[in-house]
Parts: sequence; C-alpha cells; structure tokens
Amino acid sequence: MANNLVILESPSKALTVKGYLGTNYKVIASIGHVRDLPKSSLGVDIEHDFDAHYINIRGKGDLIKEIKKEAKAANKIFLATDPDREGEAIAWHLAAALGIPVEKTQRICFNEVTKTAVKAAIKAPRQIDMNLVNSQQTRRILDRILGYKLSPLLWKNVKSGLSAGRVQSVATRIIVEREEKIRSFVPVEYWSIDSTLYSTDGKSFVVHFWGDTNGKMKLNNEAEAQAVANAVNGNLYSVHSLKKAAKHKTPAAPFTTSSLQQEAFRKLGFQSQRTMRVAQELYEGVNLGSEFGGTQGLITYMRTDSVRISADAQDAAREFIKQKYGDSYCPETPRVFKSKAGAQDAHEAIRPARVDLEPARIRRQLTGDQFKLYKLIWECFIASQMESAVLDTISIDFICNGYIFRTSGYSVKFPGYMAVYEQSEEDTAKSADDPAEVKDIRLPELKQGQELRADDANLNQHFTEPPVRYNDASLIQMLKDLDIGRPSTYATIIATILNRSYVKREGKAFVPTPLGEVTNKLMMENFASIVDYGFTAEMENELDEIENGNETMLNVLNRFWDDFSKQLETAEKNIGEKSIEFPPE
Repeated sequence: MANNLVILESPSKALTVKGYLGTNYKVIASIGHVRDLPKSSLGVDIEHDFDAHYINIRGKGDLIKEIKKEAKAANKIFLATDPDREGEAIAWHLAAALGIPVEKTQRICFNEVTKTAVKAAIKAPRQIDMNLVNSQQTRRILDRILGYKLSPLLWKNVKSGLSAGRVQSVATRIIVEREEKIRSFVPVEYWSIDSTLYSTDGKSFVVHFWGDTNGKMKLNNEAEAQAVANAVNGNLYSVHSLKKAAKHKTPAAPFTTSSLQQEAFRKLGFQSQRTMRVAQELYEGVNLGSEFGGTQGLITYMRTDSVRISADAQDAAREFIKQKYGDSYCPETPRVFKSKAGAQDAHEAIRPARVDLEPARIRRQLTGDQFKLYKLIWECFIASQMESAVLDTISIDFICNGYIFRTSGYSVKFPGYMAVYEQSEEDTAKSADDPAEVKDIRLPELKQGQELRADDANLNQHFTEPPVRYNDASLIQMLKDLDIGRPSTYATIIATILNRSYVKREGKAFVPTPLGEVTNKLMMENFASIVDYGFTAEMENELDEIENGNETMLNVLNRFWDDFSKQLETAEKNIGEKSIEFPPE
C-alpha cells in the first residue's frame, strides 16, 4: 500500500513522475489551482488588510474530496507543483484545502522531470516559501481590485462586459501607440544608385553609392541622384580602399522564455501560446518507448529568464560536441552567459534534459510541433556551448570622379556553432541606401588603385517606410525591454488582449480594434499611472522584492490602494460628464 502521496498540478507530469517512483508512492494531479477568489464578488476585504476570501473552484469538489481521502491515508504528503510563484501558490492552496499547516508541509521542486531530478527532490523537501506565495497573492489581489473597480466604469461609459487589467491595459497601449505612429507617418523620398563593374578578366559585380570623400551622402530626389550619375557615367572606377578581416561570431545564449517565444515565432511561425503549450508537453514528459527508457521529460522548466546552465549539463554538451563534431568545435574554456540584472535566477535556461536524445533519434515518438520545438531548443543549447564561427570579411570602396561606391561581404572560414544553429535576426527593414553585406561574396582579386570600367549607373527611387506593427516576437521583446510582465505571463498577456477584442491579428501583426483605442483613451485620461510603463515595471519589481523577502505584501497593496482610490474617485466624477464616441466598426 502506498504510504507516500505526491501531488502535482498536471496529469501528464503525474504520469511521468509515477514511472520514476516505487510502489509506495501514489502520484495524483490537482489539475491546476484548487482555490481562487470568487467570481461573483470582489473577494478582497480592503478595509481589513486586504484579506482575501478564497473559495474552492467550482467543479473541483469531487477532486478535492479524492485528494483529501488520499492525504488521510498517507504518512507523508509531498507537494510537487511547478517550481515558480504560481506553483508555490498552488501548493499553499492545496495545503490549506487539506488542512496541513505551512510549517508541516513537504514542498519539493524539480527543474526537469527526469528520474535523477525527481529522486533528488524527494530527498530534500522544504517548507512552503511564503515569500513566493505572497508575491503571487499580491499580483492576484492587485489585478482583482483593478479589474473589479475599473470594469464597471467601462461598462457605464464604453460597452457592457468589458474588463480592464493592469498589464493588458499597458500591452494594449503599446499597440495603440504604434498604430498612431503608423497613421501619422509621412513618407520621405530618397534615391539609391548601383553600378555594375567589370574586372580585367570580364567578371562583373555590383557596387552601391555611399557618398563622397567628405563622408556619407543622402540623395533626397531624382535631380541629386542624376547629378551623381552624370558625373560617374563613362568614367573608370578605381579601388580606393580595400579592407579584409577575420570576424569572430559568438553563439547566442541558451533560451529563456521570452527568447524561445520570439525565436519559435520567427523560425516556426508559432504564436506564443502554442509555443508554451508544446514546451509544457516536452517538460512534463513524452513516452519514448522502452528503447529510450519510457516516459521522459525532454526539456528543463520552460518559465525562466535566466541563461545559466548546470555544470553537469555543460559537461555533457561539451563531451557530445567533441564526439560528434571534433575537438576544434569545442571551446577550451566552457562558455558562461550572463543573465540580465534583475533576472529571476531560480531556474536554469531552457535546455534539453538529455543531450544524447538528438531530435532525429526520437522524431517518430514526437508530434510534429513537439519535434520542431524540441529541435529548436536542442540545437540552440548545443550551439551555445560551441566554438565561435570565423568569417572572412571584405569591404572595398571605389572612387569615381570624387564619388565613393562600396561593396562588402563575407565568406565562412570556420563554421563553429553555425554548423548546428544560427539565431534569426529581427526582421528590421533595411533601407536600400544602406545595403546589407552579402554572404559568400565572390569578388575578383583587386589591388589598390586598380581601375575598372562600368556600365551606366542605375537610379532607384525609394520612400521611407512607416514603423512596422508589433507581432508576437516584437511585442514580447518590447514588454521585456520595458520590464513589464514576467516569463510566465507573456503568452497570457497576448491571449487576454486578443480574447477581450482590444486588438486583433491581421496576418502575423497586432492591430488595435476601435474598442481597444477607446478603452486606451479612457485609461490614459483617467488612470494615467495604471497604464504608465514605469509604474507597471515598478510593480513587477515590487513583486520580485516580496519574493526575495525585502518587501511585504501589505506595504505594496497599501501604497497601491492609496494612489488608485484617489484616481478612482476623480475618474468617477469626470467620466460621467463626458460621453464617449465609439468609432464605427
């Protein structure tokens, strides 16, 4: 008879863990939260230190009964929910539902669902960390007060059924402001010039106008471009300067939640929620069959903003690189990446749990999405531990009648990490007057002062482009840059603003709806600090401070309420006086 009970939140994770523990362990899933604030009322007593009134979630009654029955029969109860604030809060709610005092709880955490990690965790239980729980509670209570106090104002003045929230209001603002910039954008004309040059052995290549001997020049209209063309047409171009260099390119760090969501969007076209859903499946465990040891958690925990990796994982990667690619691909000293200041460093970066499980080896056991995402994570991690790539770069300036034309490019001398994986660059529109360097350029051997004949110059008219709309990758990057949201919340923020019809997708881009624009205007006019980027980032920092034990839940909530209640009072007076025009759909 099982005398130890392990409770996790996910059934598939429970199935994986069950396989690792002996018969005297019973493993069950709570299927997420078991208690929450009521839907029908505020559920927070603001007057009495923000006391939260939690109730059992509707429909969870039978499950809670079953967990209680199992808990009664067990000698030891291990709470093994996810290793973050949300997981800690679920463990705390479970303990409360089961009537276990906090000091008697056995909380266990593992960063990867592997046999070694699970067994090590069972040997080292701890108490529930109330700092983590209070950080989650503060977020929940803040968002509840905001939602329940702001929403009626929106119903009265904009449309019934609307709701406002702290972080999604800011995300909506980011998208609305970008749209306003696009609308007010005035295109500016500019011109570029290309010339085709011929070497003595008849080889041709293209050079681009850069400027004159005084520096870079912008051609603003056809007359300016034509003047340059008239000056160079029919004349020889001579080699003005020739620079060759070897450039070392280092690999990107292993993935954090935000960089994984961005890269999966760019490379695989996955929206952020799809990425997180598939990552969750890979983390919780996939049945690989007896050949690979049954059900295995394939990656480490997918909610993290740290780029740190364990020494064991690093050693395994280095060993693998030497065997598969040879010693020259493995750097002499292991690569260490620095997490950005303020990153929550509790978890490692996202990496494969076992380096030896190459994507191709287990492809048949994975779904299409699982294979694509696992391959991305595996390749990025292996590449992050490899030697730099070496590129041979060349840049040549030609002079003709006082004007300078340029060509540049590179060829790969030693692929290094690029043999496995190359991180995609953000799609920034390159302007035609500043052409990107060309890969694998093959230029004839040229010497300083050598003269080459050319065809007549080609003139091209362009117009500057408006800023591009945000997509999943660029919005997540923006939220990260502004320090808004945390790894666990990016996908939820995007889902919320779409579900509430504040924004919609057009192709891959986010476009604000008339509803989103009106709501944003109302928030900007009446609750400037709530949609203020600095306020939202500061609130995230305060939640981190509660987690680290440097701040209390009550202090943070009191400060917030003092400010917010005043705004609320003023807004209720102001909003009633104005009628809000709703733009036609």
